[in-house]
Amino acid sequence: MSPTTSPHIRVCFLLRVRLERLAEYRERHRAVWPEMLAALHHAGWHNYSLFLGEDGLLVGYLETPSLEAAQAGMAVTEVNARWQAEMAPFFTDLEGVRPDEGFLRLEEVFHLE
Repeated sequence: MSPTTSPHIRVCFLLRVRLERLAEYRERHRAVWPEMLAALHHAGWHNYSLFLGEDGLLVGYLETPSLEAAQAGMAVTEVNARWQAEMAPFFTDLEGVRPDEGFLRLEEVFHLE
């Protein structure tokens, strides 16, 4: 790690995708907008992955110096506002909360270096 690089924390989170929208959700993530990818990177979302089960369980993983700063960095971008508005109908149990704010963060209990 260079002196200017902050250590990263690992973040894992859960959401649930509506069963009737699974195929479309997968398709949308095959073509994420280039400006959204750039915004995520710039805001500090690194090594970001999404995993989707046939039951709609979505598991997200990312590494970042600060989840709060990464979320705040995205919250001020226009592209994120558009993406979140388009993606919100894919999820269950959000009740007016954007997907990037409404996920359930899991506690890391073990990590093998």
